[in-house]
Amino acid sequence: MNKLLVITVLVALLALSAESFRVARQTDEAEGTVAKVTNTVKSYYDSAVNAASGYLESIKGMKLEEKAKNLYDDTATVVSTYTGIFHDQLYHMFYSQ
Repeated sequence: MNKLLVITVLVALLALSAESFRVARQTDEAEGTVAKVTNTVKSYYDSAVNAASGYLESIKGMKLEEKAKNLYDDTATVVSTYTGIFHDQLYHMFYSQ
């Protein structure tokens, strides 16, 4: 799941910045163009992984799973109460002796 999210974020970042992505021309041949492109892609990938991990940590920090469970429990309690009341009303409507 985490790898899928990281890949999705990476593809989205690359798609959004594809038009503005330029590799600077190199006058000094100390580092080749392929190595420079590879290093740039690695840095983008690392920043995307760090951003996605940060988002996941912030989501886990919100305790959404616990809030969803509490909401479900409260809703189930209320629905069961009103279902019981409705059942009693129907029973007394049909068997009102």
